[in-house]
Amino acid sequence: MCGRYAATKDPAKLVEEFAAVDLTEGRARVDHNVAPTKNVITVVQRHPRDAEGLVLEDEPAERSLRIMRWGLVPFWAKDPSVGSRMINTRAETAKEKPAFKRALASRRCLVPADGWFEWRRTGTEKEPFYLTDPSGASLAFGGIWESWRPKDDADAAPLITFSIITTDAQGQVAEIHDRMPLVVPRDNWAGWLDPDRSEVDELLVPAPPAVVESLELRPVSKLVNNVRNNGPELLRRAEAEQSVDALFDAP
Repeated sequence: MCGRYAATKDPAKLVEEFAAVDLTEGRARVDHNVAPTKNVITVVQRHPRDAEGLVLEDEPAERSLRIMRWGLVPFWAKDPSVGSRMINTRAETAKEKPAFKRALASRRCLVPADGWFEWRRTGTEKEPFYLTDPSGASLAFGGIWESWRPKDDADAAPLITFSIITTDAQGQVAEIHDRMPLVVPRDNWAGWLDPDRSEVDELLVPAPPAVVESLELRPVSKLVNNVRNNGPELLRRAEAEQSVDALFDAP
């Protein structure tokens, strides 16, 4: 699964990396411990609309950074609380599930991340790890998004939410957990974001083993277990933190 990740790059860097325009309206925040229900940066590609809101399908689609809340709320949901249970979408069943299939066909997004956290259970303990690209390049998780409004208030501002697609764990990740986010390689970004592409079977294939094996798998501090903790120390290798502590404890 994917229940926590880090996103510390500002929109200006992501604009360059994803060849997108910034529509975050100053709402983006550095976050070393992104948790469900938070508002974060995503990348979408949409056709422009006219003054009446109609899609101009003959116009080229524009790629942009948008702020969305993590936890998908289907358009038909009675209230938005359901989103906390839909932070992940299994690639194997997304095409059949009513909550996901419509968004998967035409409302896909990328979720930029520095890396993600995963936990390995050892007895009664859960040991946290962090997976990241050692080059510093962003990872892009495949996601789907929806727009929701309360049925009794058509004038309410829409709530835009997303869910991260997950697949069977690959390579070294399988030693930690049986699931992982769908990491979309850079050369597949355009296909994933294409709003006119409704056939998605090829897009849902797990990342190539070489992509997963190129990531650094780093043990990190258990401070990350608490969603209230948030800072660069959460991303540091655990052994390095312990050695520093030992220096202060030495007589």
